[in-house]
Order: sequence, then C-alpha cells, then structure tokens
Amino acid sequence: MLTLVIVIVLAALLFDFLNGFHDAANSIATVVSTRVLSLRRVIWAAFFNFVAFLVLGTRVARTLAGDGAHRSHTF
Repeated sequence: MLTLVIVIVLAALLFDFLNGFHDAANSIATVVSTRVLSLRRVIWAAFFNFVAFLVLGTRVARTLAGDGAHRSHTF
C-alpha cells in the first residue's frame, strides 16, 4: 500500500513539473504565433517567465491556499 502511495505522489509531482513547462511554452507561443510582440519583447517575456519563481517563490500558492483568494478581497 505504501508503495502505491509513493508511486502516485511521484506521478503527481512529475505531472506538475511537466505541466509547468507546457504553461511556460504556451504563454510564449501565443504571442509568437499571433505576432503581437516583437522578438525582443518575446525574449524579455521568456526571461521573466523563467525567473519569476525566483522572485515570487510560493507566494501565489500560499495566497490561493490562504485567505487571499476569498471573494471579499476582490473588486
């Protein structure tokens, strides 16, 4: 039973890791395919998309898990 739990947790972690790659790629692919941004701006967007986790860390996840995502805090 413990082996099954470990396998499921590892599969979930792998999925989240790979999903992050897809999210990052999709955010850049959208502006490239629609030609909304110049190449220079796409490179900046890719750079900031990559390093955002260094600046934000887990703040977004903590906000959504905590009191920050309640309706009373929205406009």
